[in-house]
Amino acid sequence: MIKKRKKKSYTSVYALGQYISISAHKARRVIDQIRGRSYEEALMILELMPYRACYPIFKLIYSAAANASHNKGFDETNLVISRAEVNEGNTVKKFKPRARGRSYSIKRPTCHITIVLEDISFYQDYEEYLMYLKKPGCRNKSINRACYHTYNSGGLWDKK
Repeated sequence: MIKKRKKKSYTSVYALGQYISISAHKARRVIDQIRGRSYEEALMILELMPYRACYPIFKLIYSAAANASHNKGFDETNLVISRAEVNEGNTVKKFKPRARGRSYSIKRPTCHITIVLEDISFYQDYEEYLMYLKKPGCRNKSINRACYHTYNSGGLWDKK
């Protein structure tokens, strides 16, 4: 089996909640509403939704933002939920005693939730830098002359 090596990302942080006692289907219903939204907008949506899965997801997003500000120094206003996924965990199985010596099984599903926040200020700065480079006259003139002479030197690959 070939394992893929994850690239070290400098603009993203994550929080992982394991063995949360709620079914994956019910947690996905909430996660689908906040995927791709900004950090502040996601917190507002989760506060107003009436589902039980909102509280653990709210805590995870808050924890991921705390990781971002403490570990990498990101500003919380520039954070966006880039990836949010819910995986099924273990199922806790119990037996409940019933009448006449019978028993019924009770299955308690769990899930693992991963929230990845990404800092978009890096991309905004990068786009501004590219726009700066595209402006005429912003490059160094000596670099342009050097490139001009290397390509038009009259050599074998010169096209005229």
